Amino acid sequence: MKPIAIAFLLGLLVLKSEARVYSKCELASALKRGGMAGYHGITLANWMCLAYYESGYNTAAVNNNGPSRDYGIFQINSYWWCNDGKTRGSKNACGISCSSLLNNDISNDIACAKRVVRDPQGINAWVAWRNHCKGRDLSRFVSGCKL
Repeated sequence: MKPIAIAFLLGLLVLKSEARVYSKCELASALKRGGMAGYHGITLANWMCLAYYESGYNTAAVNNNGPSRDYGIFQINSYWWCNDGKTRGSKNACGISCSSLLNNDISNDIACAKRVVRDPQGINAWVAWRNHCKGRDLSRFVSGCKL
């Protein structure tokens, strides 16, 4: 096997080992610490519902939806928000590498999600939020958590 291929595979293993699947209350606490509760008028329960349906609270989640991909706990899109080096014409509005969204440090995920909701679409930019969270009782996403 070529040295470049070996280095790539080792990099993936390191990246995977840094990934994390949060429990509900762990993520709720982390998002609250990150200033997400009430950010741009969006409740913590809405952010939790969004993260649940986008990634299952998994920081290593990646989904390929055609010419672009979605990354991390909030499934940040490589065409609009981050640069994965693969997506043609990436706008990279958050000014970050998509791979930086795949580890257990979600501070850049939070910063980028905040950037997304400042756009005119707001939280409606996420299809999963529109389909599963919008207009629903979301109290279960934070119930039982000491926040």
